[in-house]
Amino acid sequence: MKRFSLGFALALGLSVPAQADWHVAESDHFVVYADDRAKDVQEFAEALERYHSAMSLLQMRENTKPSPSNRVTIFVVGSEGKIRKLAGENAKNVAGFYIPRAGASRAFVPEINMRGRETDFSVTVLLHEYAHHFLISAAPYAMPRWVNEGAAEFFASAKFEKDGGLQIGAPAYHRAAELAFAKDVSVEELIDPELYEKNKGKRFDAFYGRAWALYHYLYFNEERSGQLRNYMVGIAEGKAPRTAAIDAFGNLDALQKEVDRYIDQRRMNVWTLDADMLPTNPVTVRQLSEGEGEVMPLRIRSQRGVDREEALALLPEIREIAAEYPRDAGVLTALAEAEYDAGNDEEAIAAADRALAIDPSRKNAYVQKGYALFRQAASASDQDAAYAAAMAPFSALNRLENDHPIPLMYYYRSFVERGEEPNENARLALEQAMQFAPFDKSLRMNAAMMQASEGKIAIARQTIAPIANDPHGGGLAQTARRFYEAMAGVEEGTAWNPGATLDLATAIADAATDEDSASE
Repeated sequence: MKRFSLGFALALGLSVPAQADWHVAESDHFVVYADDRAKDVQEFAEALERYHSAMSLLQMRENTKPSPSNRVTIFVVGSEGKIRKLAGENAKNVAGFYIPRAGASRAFVPEINMRGRETDFSVTVLLHEYAHHFLISAAPYAMPRWVNEGAAEFFASAKFEKDGGLQIGAPAYHRAAELAFAKDVSVEELIDPELYEKNKGKRFDAFYGRAWALYHYLYFNEERSGQLRNYMVGIAEGKAPRTAAIDAFGNLDALQKEVDRYIDQRRMNVWTLDADMLPTNPVTVRQLSEGEGEVMPLRIRSQRGVDREEALALLPEIREIAAEYPRDAGVLTALAEAEYDAGNDEEAIAAADRALAIDPSRKNAYVQKGYALFRQAASASDQDAAYAAAMAPFSALNRLENDHPIPLMYYYRSFVERGEEPNENARLALEQAMQFAPFDKSLRMNAAMMQASEGKIAIARQTIAPIANDPHGGGLAQTARRFYEAMAGVEEGTAWNPGATLDLATAIADAATDEDSASE
């Protein structure tokens, strides 16, 4: 560990890479698509793997390897303007964003720039979002918002060394202006969500910067060693936030003064991890086919998530590319997804079948075919036969990748959508899917409701708590909070179901848009 000068500076300039062919880099934890040189894409993926290793080391977590489909897929889209267009309304300050979904977690960043003295801002955004992904996957309990954001800022302020080493915990340069000019947020407001909401104004405040400062101080201060852990144990045990904080930190006014002095000091601690401490894991790079490269900008828009109207607007161009490349399995898989999104089930099935006939390893083709068959099964006269047929592509996908969460989720749904009680295997499948993808909030909500219906009240509340405490969770978080509180008075072993099932269904349907976590 070495000392680091605190001289805050904001370096947001982005370089524009020359046009290149589309490449994909694959590693244990990431898949990166970029219209860039193969060497640059490989170096970027290797740097991300070192970042993951650093987080595992400092969090004292086993460096596990996820199922291939639960890796984070990163699309490098080319500019901040394109990012804002993808992000949608109210996106003027968005420099990148991440969508956590079982079997389809996606991150979108402007471009790759790893050559400056400081980490590029667009990369910092990605590191912040991946830190959330890592922490949610590793922690079996809900973290308070300030810890969640403070830890993400702590890790995202990483600096990549030319020799493969990594600095973690460097000053959050990108929060300099916020800390200097935005409305201040006190330690008590960080710790007490109700007090923060009461005092929060319309003006942008320093929540993120102050959360980083408090986390950084507690992490490195020797006199307060162990206090952050004790605080988190108190939260996990169900203590009120303020009580847990006072029990762990003591006088909060004293802590406030210490953090204020800490921000103003000239030097700070930072972890310096040598390259030999950070295994990179193998990275393979391949150039996409001409057809896949041509369809990639449209595929990115589909993968971000589209409604039917948007899908219909994309479809003619994707069909045109598919006609030009009728033997390209990647293009046909993109076509299957676009047809499904546009509501064309037969066309989606046909495109998926054509893709799989050429390349049986195209996992998204199985997924899109299964989605289309499930949607058709809902109105079939013989639902048992229809749902059995709908499970066929998911079963094939399960044989291809045993730990893929989507086949497990749809096995459970094959009972629910027929109005039948899921058998034990189906219930275990849903819980296993959540274990593979704990970051997917709609999946977590469904698992919690299943557990509650079985009378597993304590487990259900533990499962739902991260959603209930999510400050960015929107309608789903509000519903989760109501359910979490309602279950508090239910005796263990008593089956519990929410009264407002329509409210739950609507909240889960809206989760795809609510759970986007963009830079602020």
